[in-house]
Amino acid sequence: MEIIAKSTVPMSPRKVNLVASSIRNKKAKDAETILMLLEKRAALVMTKLLKSAIANAVHNKKLSGEGLVIKRIDVVPGLAYKRFRPSTRGRVHPYKKRTAHVTVVLSDNGAEQVEKAIEPVLKKEKK
Repeated sequence: MEIIAKSTVPMSPRKVNLVASSIRNKKAKDAETILMLLEKRAALVMTKLLKSAIANAVHNKKLSGEGLVIKRIDVVPGLAYKRFRPSTRGRVHPYKKRTAHVTVVLSDNGAEQVEKAIEPVLKKEKK
């Protein structure tokens, strides 16, 4: 079963992807402790998003928070706000404030393993 949480982050996707790559394919609780120890600004945003995904699993899908695994994290570039910095002689220097769309997908790994273990038994009973 997949649980999804999405957010738009006012930060460059490159910076967010550095943090996201450190917690991909890990257990949700382990990823939470890793994010608390990282000294990056994107770690705070990813912590909130991960907690939101865990809360979605617990409250909406009635799953326990213990068996959840991060199946996928997508960091996609969002809007880039065009801004200008004033310069000398009446000139301007343009720059872009980049944003990122982040999607965290959790899966209940324990339930999938139980289903896989039961399948051969069910097939034998049908024969």
